[in-house]
Amino acid sequence: MPAMSAASKYNRIAPVYEVLDLPLELFFFRSWRKEALADLSGKVLEIGVGSGRNLKYYSPDVLVTGIDNSEGMLEEALKKAREMKNINLSLMNAESLEFSDNSFDYVVTTFVLCTIPDPVKALKEMRRVLKPSGELIALEHMNSDNLIIDFFERLIDPFLFFLLGDHTTRQTARNIEEAGFKIKEEKNLAFKDVFRKIRAKT
Repeated sequence: MPAMSAASKYNRIAPVYEVLDLPLELFFFRSWRKEALADLSGKVLEIGVGSGRNLKYYSPDVLVTGIDNSEGMLEEALKKAREMKNINLSLMNAESLEFSDNSFDYVVTTFVLCTIPDPVKALKEMRRVLKPSGELIALEHMNSDNLIIDFFERLIDPFLFFLLGDHTTRQTARNIEEAGFKIKEEKNLAFKDVFRKIRAKT
């Protein structure tokens, strides 16, 4: 039997996804989302829009294009976006973006670079569609430099990958730089350096 793709895994859990991560959302994620997204302007591309939890934090003046490769998750996001005139959502693969070069002022990722099969390829696509003045805003969990935390991340990685296609051992900051971005801010958010906010320029 072939391995189930990350999109298929998220299609399966889409109706209950927001219940599964509710504690993290209440205690951590929602405040991080608000801080990172409320002041953005212009045209924004959100990669891996998921169930649409970020959508309410964007200003109504911002033109947001959200993509996801899970039809189930996109259906949940569409329910939230129904009354939002500034939101456009599409089914799309982050590794092959269907947008012209230099199209967006910001690209946003929140807890998605851990699930994309080839994150560097996807990040290169994000860099391509950003304007020369554009910026990547990333809220992500990644591999810790702390040896004890790293041990536990490696321990749970196979289980999270099986369930959600989620890698806890991704070197996301390194991947962002490998894709050609220049990191201008890297802020530790929780669990020492596991959850981080990264702002990067093209």
